[in-house]
Amino acid sequence: MATFKLNGRSVSVTSPDDSPLLWVIRDEIGLKGTKFGCGVAQCGACTVHLDGKAIRSCVTPVAAVAGRSVTTIEALDSKGAHPLQTAWIEVQVPQCGYCQSGQIMQAASLLKTTPQPTDAQIDAAMNGNLCRCMAYPRIKKAIKLAATRMQGAKA
Repeated sequence: MATFKLNGRSVSVTSPDDSPLLWVIRDEIGLKGTKFGCGVAQCGACTVHLDGKAIRSCVTPVAAVAGRSVTTIEALDSKGAHPLQTAWIEVQVPQCGYCQSGQIMQAASLLKTTPQPTDAQIDAAMNGNLCRCMAYPRIKKAIKLAATRMQGAKA
């Protein structure tokens, strides 16, 4: 049994210690925002935050998060009002939408450490988060828009 914080609340799960966190989140806990893509940490669809840093939940054993804090897309902003979420809608980033929760979680981690990222910093941070619809220019535009709004909110 592993106990950890998920989206701010303590949870205890009975999955085997080597179960991927992704499947614990989706199947045992029932949160479906985090997606399965490749299963080998290469596509980013399963990105969540562990203690505030982006990780791939498809290869992270649940035992590795015991006593730690996990955040999924559901808790970024429960009303969908996080600057990244609103920028994603305004810029019309998603086409199929499948990868978008992972993209947003990766971008949120970037903006937490780099509030005004350059194009090169965005490219580096988002490298490995794949989008089959090729929405990369809109993803970058939405990240820049969110960064500007987040800076404006702090002023």
